[in-house]
Amino acid sequence: MAREFGRRTFLTAAGAAVTTAAVGTPAHATDDARDAATADDLVDVQLLNITDLHGYLQAAPGGTAVITGAGGRTYSVGGVAYLATHLERLRDGRRNSLFFAPGDLFSGWEFAAESLADEPTIEALNRLGLDFATAGNHEFDKSPQFLTAHMEDGVPFPRVGRDDAFPDSTGHRFRGADFRYYSANMVWSRTGRTVLPPYNIEWVDAGHGRRLPIGFIHLTALGTDTGSTSYQPALSSLDEVATANRAAAELKARGVHAIVLSMHDGAVAGSDFDSGSNPSGPAYDLARAVSPDIDAIVTGHWHCRFNMMVPDPDGVPRPFVEAGCHGQVINEINLRLDPRTGKVVRALTTSTNHPNTRDVTPDPELKEVADYWTGYAAERARTPLGSQTASFTRARDDSGESTMGDLAADWALWAGRQPLGPMNDGNDQPNTPAELALIVAAPQVGQSVINHDLAFDTASGGAVTFGQAWNAIGYGDPILTVTVDGRQLHDALEQQWTTAADGTLRFAPLAVSANVRYAFDATGPVGDRVDPADVLVDGRPLDPDRRYRLAATAYTLLGADGFTAFAGFTAPVRHTRDFESFVAFVRAHPRLTPAERDRVTAANSAAPSARLGETATAAPRALGRDGAVASRTEAAQLTRAGNTFRVPC
Repeated sequence: MAREFGRRTFLTAAGAAVTTAAVGTPAHATDDARDAATADDLVDVQLLNITDLHGYLQAAPGGTAVITGAGGRTYSVGGVAYLATHLERLRDGRRNSLFFAPGDLFSGWEFAAESLADEPTIEALNRLGLDFATAGNHEFDKSPQFLTAHMEDGVPFPRVGRDDAFPDSTGHRFRGADFRYYSANMVWSRTGRTVLPPYNIEWVDAGHGRRLPIGFIHLTALGTDTGSTSYQPALSSLDEVATANRAAAELKARGVHAIVLSMHDGAVAGSDFDSGSNPSGPAYDLARAVSPDIDAIVTGHWHCRFNMMVPDPDGVPRPFVEAGCHGQVINEINLRLDPRTGKVVRALTTSTNHPNTRDVTPDPELKEVADYWTGYAAERARTPLGSQTASFTRARDDSGESTMGDLAADWALWAGRQPLGPMNDGNDQPNTPAELALIVAAPQVGQSVINHDLAFDTASGGAVTFGQAWNAIGYGDPILTVTVDGRQLHDALEQQWTTAADGTLRFAPLAVSANVRYAFDATGPVGDRVDPADVLVDGRPLDPDRRYRLAATAYTLLGADGFTAFAGFTAPVRHTRDFESFVAFVRAHPRLTPAERDRVTAANSAAPSARLGETATAAPRALGRDGAVASRTEAAQLTRAGNTFRVPC
């Protein structure tokens, strides 16, 4: 059917197939959209977005610094200084331009941002003029209140200049974001109320003193509340399609007839960053099912790059896009609004993915910001926190025990006994202290929380610096304290040994805290190597029927490194993230001394039939979907047990 606009007639695209675009050429809802630039009787609106920056203010890291376009052409990309230059060019001359992001702007990966409470990222985004953002899963990596009180409003906690509120590139203390976060489907479990506002309404200039509204609905990845890094016991996540449809209906009832969905969940759709082919993934499934009242769908989370049109349930095409990660791409959607109704003229919609190339002059202001924080983080990394009397290493004896493993287990017990911080509002259970701790020192699957040895530095007399402590332990997971019974603890000890398909005995040793001792029979069969009577907690034999408070990483308790014994744990309490928590542990124990390796005994290890098992060696860092070496956080997700595909972050 046709609609009349001034002297032009544009054909709508009901039933149209998915369309794609070549590099440098926008994706169009219909061929008529190619003439849309001359449709001056409509209201033109530019939507710009980036996603999954993860605090990378300098060039994108590793292989993510190069992306591929049409014909296999490659582009070097990344860096907020170049992003600012490209944004200025794209915005030039545009009366109505909005800049937003579908999540994971901070948290997860970059030391220069993460070790400084992610404040560098917020300063850069403020300077870039970000208007608003969807909360991604990593925005919940600390707590809901950290996001709203600290990142949005600049409230410091608990110690200014040590834990947060660092001086920015202008010398001023952190003041929070100039933009706001939204999510329609992250809710408080007990009340059902959303943690953040579900949507926002922006007003655009329609000329002659008139304004038109555009609604933006925001979704956070389903399962954020139960993910290992973003585990928040007090939260729940709602179904994405139902939530989006409900929000769209509310907006329409409020007289908003142009609606965009910004969602932190994604898809994969080919290798050309400015087209799309063979799409699949949760966001694509949603794009085909969600309300036809939604005019464009902007995605993230999967670190993919695509630009395409996908028909809504009525068969009318709408943009379906993702702008990669780490500042690789700026997506631009151009909407044309009917000035009488405020509705999007879908037939005239275009979308383009622009590479954030490094062949332009970097914006001096943003370059200064990025360079300042890089230098600040490097200086902080050299700051001494404490000292050590000797090296802690991952070298294991026959029982699987190591000094670094013992240190990690002692840290976990300490962490699980700490009071909750002033912004840790993601819990809904009493903070009952841990009675013991377990750390998987060398998992057969997944990532070890122990990254490096803590080597004695002769030149400094054994000083332990901030950077050494930060890098030794952690991949962004919190320590949890949970309630398990003695039978689960015994089963976990038995699960250290498994039999490979070729009959090889495999050993994934657990490090135990200093108040635990146990023995295993090196001649015993898999599943029957540990007698509960030989497991002592605070000097008392393990009681299979007794309930214990256990401290461990969320990653382990959720089974990501292959230990399933803890399934069904109860009363979880989230504590501080691993690398931050270990830094605090070193501060609290200013002189570290390796413990005697006497916590685990391999009985009958000299017997002819003894089999200790093959322990996994440190594997090379996992590769991301694009083949680049992954960060610690991403590597932990990519290699976790049960992965049937390369998961997003």
